[in-house]
Amino acid sequence: MAVATTTARLEAVQTAIAAVEQGQSFTLDGVSYTRANAKTLYDQERYLENKLSKESGNRPFMKTIGFGGMSY
Repeated sequence: MAVATTTARLEAVQTAIAAVEQGQSFTLDGVSYTRANAKTLYDQERYLENKLSKESGNRPFMKTIGFGGMSY
């Protein structure tokens, strides 16, 4: 079995999301999804989008903020 690329996996998850949003069930990697567990698909989509972004070198801008030695 060939390993699917991140892009291919993301496309499969987005296809599943579209089907589930229309009220249909969808099977992905041997697991059936319905509206009741669509959150799992959304989480997987977010994960794959972040992974694809990292693979392509596009990382979100992050700024480090210091509080000048303040402590609690």
